[in-house]
Amino acid sequence: MAQDQSTPTGPDLKQGIAHADLPDGGKLVGRCGDDQVLLVRRGTEVLAVAASCTHYGGPLVDGLVVEDTVRCPWHHACFDLRTGEALRAPAFNPLACWAVEQRDGRIFVGEKLERSGPKPRPGSSGKVPEKIVIIGGGAAGFAAAERLRREQFQGSIVMLSDDRSPPVDRPNLSKDYLAGKAPEEWIPLRGEKFYFKNNIDLRLNTKAVDIDLRSHEVVLADGGRVPYDRLLIATGAQPVRLTIPGADLPHVHTLRSFADCEAIIKQAATASRAIVLGASFIGLEVAAALRARDIEVHVVAPEKRPMERVLGSQMGDFIRALHEEHGVVFHLEDTASSIEAKMVNLSSGGALSADFVVVGIGVRPRTALAETAGLVVDHGIVVDAFLETSEPRIFAAGDIARWPDPHSGENIRVEHWAVAERQGQTAALNMLGHGEKFVAVPFFWSQHYDVPINYVGHAGQWDEIAAEGDIAAKDCLLRFKRKGRTFAVASIFRDIESLKAEVEMERQIAT
Repeated sequence: MAQDQSTPTGPDLKQGIAHADLPDGGKLVGRCGDDQVLLVRRGTEVLAVAASCTHYGGPLVDGLVVEDTVRCPWHHACFDLRTGEALRAPAFNPLACWAVEQRDGRIFVGEKLERSGPKPRPGSSGKVPEKIVIIGGGAAGFAAAERLRREQFQGSIVMLSDDRSPPVDRPNLSKDYLAGKAPEEWIPLRGEKFYFKNNIDLRLNTKAVDIDLRSHEVVLADGGRVPYDRLLIATGAQPVRLTIPGADLPHVHTLRSFADCEAIIKQAATASRAIVLGASFIGLEVAAALRARDIEVHVVAPEKRPMERVLGSQMGDFIRALHEEHGVVFHLEDTASSIEAKMVNLSSGGALSADFVVVGIGVRPRTALAETAGLVVDHGIVVDAFLETSEPRIFAAGDIARWPDPHSGENIRVEHWAVAERQGQTAALNMLGHGEKFVAVPFFWSQHYDVPINYVGHAGQWDEIAAEGDIAAKDCLLRFKRKGRTFAVASIFRDIESLKAEVEMERQIAT
């Protein structure tokens, strides 16, 4: 997932390439000194930007150009080809840009351009707030704070987080970092200097317990109060806890925070066998990560096949077979009835020995604060198209927000990282009065060993799954349809098709 640090390859773009080598709409990667540079031609214009996505280093040459933007094939980040600005999470850092000159039938890349700020937006409606408070230190909260400063907001930003760690790259906690393949310095979304430099007052280990709607203040557990002009609730979700005997034993873990991940890694260092309860995305990513550490893994889950509710039976069977090829043992249509120091007892009457247990049986939105404040809550905090709650000047984003999805026509709540970050960005704009609807098509990715699964859209139910390619060969695209219309697409190593499906869904929204 790190950006490629190998020696730049391809033609020397300072020496130039023939104009004919880059057809209209084409992409080409070459070298410019020590940098790998992507050339994109649009009509008679040629644009030059860094060749790797600033999120996980995805090769943008394999991505999709849409008007004046390029989208990353791995996790659907989007960049402005003219300014390099990261327009859409999960990328936040911009791409470097280079000057381009065309003469004598050739294309030459010149000097690296100085960074320009984001494009100015139309004037906001209403008075610009002076004090913005963000409750939550996860994906949505971080993305909102980052976007506020990127939009040149000069007022105060206070982030209240009951976590003891600054915002982290949570997807990595169940993937490469847990597997021992990523260093700790990759985990923070930004280092401490970022918050200091951008004058973001990040308060860790700080719990908000109420919102005083009359005085416009957030009430803290220690009795303190934080005033706001605009407020973003981004408290996310929390793991569903087991209620069986032994669920509170010290070797029983959930995975949500960096501290949770560290505890599992510490336990795995001296363990040989683990039980994962739940065949969710998190549960099976944990199983794959633990197998990378040579831990024997058994998965216990009540469903007939993993992931069937989200991905259908064919993909569910493939995922099970993939994990079994890597040594995972499944105990499906079963649950844990109790946990002992070295044993997990099953409802079927059997028992499994275990050095430790990881519970991944789902999450639930942390809506208690909103409920205490009297906001409208219905399987999440109810927000409008602008992510504003039932209370003016209070917004919600991320795993807790239930919003009117213009693609499905339903009110939905999605518990995925990129969605939370993108909602945080939109909420930031709307707290500044820009009146931007949240219309992004939901997207998530999951990683199992060397197999990435990308999912675009939202299909709570379907009456047909149209499969293209070969699932077993890890080369496929599945369209989840209802009454002939595609509501979601899942794919394995069909990156460009996944991006095109996303664009098509966006166009359906636009019309």
